Amino acid sequence: MIKRAKGIYIFISTLLIGALHLSFGFAKNSSQLVRDVFYSGDSSIHSPNDSLFFTPEIKSVYDSLQLNLKGLSREAFDYAKKGLDQLAAQGRLMNQSIISIVDFSLPSTEKRLFVIDLNHYKILFNTLVAHGRNSGKEMAFAFSNQHSSFKSSPGFYTTAETYMGKNGLSLRLQGLENGINDNALERGIVIHGADYVNAGLANAQGYIGRSQGCPAVPVREAFPIINKIKNGTLLFIYHPAYIKRSVLLN
Repeated sequence: MIKRAKGIYIFISTLLIGALHLSFGFAKNSSQLVRDVFYSGDSSIHSPNDSLFFTPEIKSVYDSLQLNLKGLSREAFDYAKKGLDQLAAQGRLMNQSIISIVDFSLPSTEKRLFVIDLNHYKILFNTLVAHGRNSGKEMAFAFSNQHSSFKSSPGFYTTAETYMGKNGLSLRLQGLENGINDNALERGIVIHGADYVNAGLANAQGYIGRSQGCPAVPVREAFPIINKIKNGTLLFIYHPAYIKRSVLLN
C-alpha cells in the first residue's frame, strides 16, 4: 500500500514539473514572436532600448519660435544665421547668442525688427523700425553707403558702444561689408528712439516716419533694446536685392 502511494506521488510530481516547463517555453516563444512581428525588418520601428525612440526631433529656432507667423521670412533668417556663423568663426563677434534682424522685405507698418535669443529660443523684441527717407515710403527699395544720402544700408553690422545724443540713448553700428555699409560709423548710422516710429502714424498715413538712414525704433522700446544688444552682437538688415552683392553670403 505504501509503495503504491509513493508511486502515485512520483507520477503526479513528474506531471506538474513537465507542465511548468511547457508554460515557460510557451511564454518565451510568445515573447520572441512579439519581438519578431514588431521589430524585424522595419527600420521605422525601434525597440524600447533604442534611445532615438525616446528623443524628440530638435526643431530649428525659426520653426520653434514660429517666426513665419510673426512675419519674418525664412530667407532672411537663414541668411542671418549663415552670416552669424561665418563672423563668429572669424572671431568678429563678442556675443553670438543674440541676433537682431531687420526684414526690409516687409512694409514699415509691420513689426520688422526681430531681436532673438538663439541660446534660449526666445523672441526678446519684435517691433517697428524705420528706414531712410530716401529709401522709399512704405517699402524700402533704394539703398546707399554714401554720406548725406538719407538712405538705409543693408547687410551685417556689429553693435558698438552707446552714447547720449539728441535722440537720447543711441547705439553706434559698425558696418562689416565693404561698399555696402562700411561707412556707417562716419555717416552716424545708429539705433535710437524716434517718436515718428509708432503704430498711430502707420494707421493714419499707411507708413511710419522715416529717418536719415538710421534703423530708428519706438521711443519706449529704445532703451531696453539698446541695452540688450549693445557691445558686440550682430545686426542684419535684410533685403532681397542686396543678397547678390554680399561677399559674405556668396
